[in-house]
Amino acid sequence: MKIIILGAGQVGTSVAQNLAGEANDITVVDTQSRLLADLQGRLDLRTVTGHASHPDVLKRAGAEEADMIIAVTNSDETNMVACQIAYTLFHTPTKIARVRSGGYLAYPQIFAQEALPIDVLISPEQIVTDYILRLIEHPGALQVLDFAGGKVQLVAVRAYYGGPLVGRELRTLGRHMPGIDARVAAIYRHGTAIASEGDTVIEADDEVFFIAPRKNIRAVMSELRRMDKPTKRVMLAGGGNIGLRLAKALESRYQVKIIEHDVERTRLLCEELNRTIVLSGDAADEELMAEENIENTDVFCALTNDDEANILSAMLARRLGAGKVMSLINRPAYVDLVQDGLIDVAISPQQVTIGILLAHVRRGDVVVVHSLRRGAAEAIEAVAHGDDRTSKVVGRAIEEIKLPPGTTIGGIVRGEEVIMCHHDTVIEPEDHVILFLADKKHIPDVERLFQVGVTFL
Repeated sequence: MKIIILGAGQVGTSVAQNLAGEANDITVVDTQSRLLADLQGRLDLRTVTGHASHPDVLKRAGAEEADMIIAVTNSDETNMVACQIAYTLFHTPTKIARVRSGGYLAYPQIFAQEALPIDVLISPEQIVTDYILRLIEHPGALQVLDFAGGKVQLVAVRAYYGGPLVGRELRTLGRHMPGIDARVAAIYRHGTAIASEGDTVIEADDEVFFIAPRKNIRAVMSELRRMDKPTKRVMLAGGGNIGLRLAKALESRYQVKIIEHDVERTRLLCEELNRTIVLSGDAADEELMAEENIENTDVFCALTNDDEANILSAMLARRLGAGKVMSLINRPAYVDLVQDGLIDVAISPQQVTIGILLAHVRRGDVVVVHSLRRGAAEAIEAVAHGDDRTSKVVGRAIEEIKLPPGTTIGGIVRGEEVIMCHHDTVIEPEDHVILFLADKKHIPDVERLFQVGVTFL
C-alpha cells in the first residue's frame, strides 16, 4: 500500500515505524529536514521536505498514486486542508486526519465528503482519555481494550501469589468459574510470551491477557489477583487537554482533584469543571501532596506534557502512599524503564493511538487493532466473509485453521451474541473474530486468512 504521512513529530514517527516494516511504500512529509533525515537513516522510506498542505509538495510526495494520506502534523488546519487538497486534486481514496480542537470536533457535519472530505478523524487526546477511563473503572488492570463496540474486552492483569488460578492449569478455568466464560489469550513471563495451552500453569507475577464479555471481566480478574478496593478518589497532575477531558468524565462519579502549575490554565479549569477541586501548584511538591492527603488517593495519574515531571510526580505519589499510579510517557525508552515496578501503568499516547490507524491499513476486513507490548504484539478484530469455498476460516472449526505461531483466536461476536472460542468452535459468515498475536510479524499471514479468494478451494 502506498501511504503518505504528513508530519514527522511523535505520532508521525510512530506511524512510520509501525508501517515501514510491513511491506508498505511510505513517504513522510515535514518542514524540518533534520527530522526527516533521522527517519530516513533508521527506516526504509522516502521523505519530502515542505509544507504538508501545499499541492506541489503533495505532488512531489506521490499523492497522485497514493492509496492513503495520514495527516498528523501539529496543526489541525494544515491536516484538514491537506485532506481537502488530496481529495480535490489527487482523488486520494482514504484520508485520515488528526484533529485535536474540540471546537472542530463538536461539529461532525463539517467533515462530510461535501464539506471537508476526511474519512477518519483521530483525536489522540480523546483516545487516551477513554483508555485511562477504562483503567480507572477496572482497578488492578494493566490494560483494558474494547472490541465489538465494547461487548468484549481484552484485559491484562499481573497474577499474584495466592490467587485462585495461580499454580493451576488453564483448563481448570471453567471449573473455578462455572457459568463465566473467558479465554486466556496470552501469558508473558519475565517479558517473554509462553504458550497458553490447556496444560499451561499460571505463575505468580505472570502478565495474563484474557478475553471475556464485558460483564464477566471483574469475575475473571478476581481469580488472578487481589481485587483492589473500588476507586473513589482520583488525583490528576496536569490540566491540559487530556487532564481537562478526564476530569470532566470522572467528576460525576468520583472525588477528583487536579493540580495545574499554570495560573491562567488553572482559572480556565475552574470555569470548565463543576465538581472537581482545582489546585494551583506543582505535583512534584511533596508538601502540597501531603496536604492533599495523597495517601488516601486511590488513583494518581500524571498527565503533563513533560515525561520527566510525570515520572517524578508519579514516583513521589507512590512513595507517599497513593493506591495506583499511572503516568503519561511519550519516550519509548522511558516506558520500558519505569514499568519495571516504579509505576503501575505507563501510558504511551503513540501506542494507544496507532491502533486506529492500523485498522485502516490492514488487508482484509479488519475493524479494530490494538498495539500491545510496545508494538511487538497486536490484538485485532477481523470480520469473516465468504463461505467454506472462498474463505480459509468460514465453516471451519478453530482446530482446523492453520494459525501462525503465537496466534490465538479468543472470541467471536455473532450479532449480539458473544462466544468464547474452544477448539471445536466453528466460524460462520460475518462473525467478528478476535485474535491475539504475540508476534506482529505474522500479521500478513492472518490478513491472508481473512481475505476472500474468488477461486479458493
